[in-house]
This record gives sequence, C-alpha cells and structure tokens, in this order.
Amino acid sequence: MDQPRDRLHDGAPPRGVPRDVRGLAAAGPSAPETWLRIVQVHDRITRRVDSALHRQHGLSLTGFEVLRRVAESPQEHASMGDLADAVGLSRPGITSTVNRLVDDGLVTRERLDGDRRLLHARLTDTGRDRVRAAMSTHDDLVAHLLTMLGDDAAVVTDALARVSSATRRPR
Repeated sequence: MDQPRDRLHDGAPPRGVPRDVRGLAAAGPSAPETWLRIVQVHDRITRRVDSALHRQHGLSLTGFEVLRRVAESPQEHASMGDLADAVGLSRPGITSTVNRLVDDGLVTRERLDGDRRLLHARLTDTGRDRVRAAMSTHDDLVAHLLTMLGDDAAVVTDALARVSSATRRPR
C-alpha cells in the first residue's frame, strides 16, 4: 500500500499555496520597485530642502553640505579630498562647489604646514554664521519630512546603513 507523500518535505507547496509568491502583497516590493522608491524619495526631499536653503540662506544643498562638513571638522578646516568623499562629489565637483563658497566669502582655501600639497577649505566668520542659520532650516525640514516613517524610522535607517556600507568602495 502506498504511503501518502509528505507535502512539507517533497518540495511542493501544500494545496492552495502558490509556488511563486512574488506577486503577493505580503511578499514585499521587488528590487526594482524598492530602488525606484528610494530614488523618488531622495529626489523629492533633495529638491524641497535645496529650494528652502536657496530661498532662506542663498545656499544650494550641496554648498550647505560642504559648509557643514567644514564646520564640523577639527579647527573648521577640511581637505578637498575629505570633503569630496563626505558629500559624494568628484574632485572637479568639489572644486566647483568650493569655488562658489570662496566667491561668496564663506570659506577660504589654504595649504597647511603639515602637508603643503593638500588644499583645505577653512570656514570664514560669515560662513560660520550662514551654516549655523542654515542648519536649523535643513534639520527641521528633513525631520518634518521623515516623520512619515513613524515607528519604522530606526528600521529604515538601519537597512539603508547596511546597503550603504555594502556599497562602499574599498580604499
């Protein structure tokens, strides 16, 4: 007499359970859907914050991010390479951004005694005042926009940090 096959162990799902669950709502979004959502959220938040910083402080979001990194660096100066890495710009991109900040009197360029080959950006008094004022605009607007994450904020932040860490280029 034949024994009934154990459906839990023969690889086939039990009757009524689909083999391919990718289309089910509970299965979660596909990788392309997740990527699209990340890009959309980044783009929308970036545009909103950039617009507010331009209107209220005469700074682009990129300029603000560079100023903030300089302001938070020891002795309020940072090398061009460190700034480029911190804000995700190429060397020409950071040069262009720092040129605008120099033209606006917000930073100066200098070479330090320890290594005359490296150019550093140093915050001016005007730059310090501008970045302090812009920080509250930036931080308040970002916090407001991210309240939509609700109780999921820690989970989303942790997940994005893992992806970011996995995509860093080795030095």
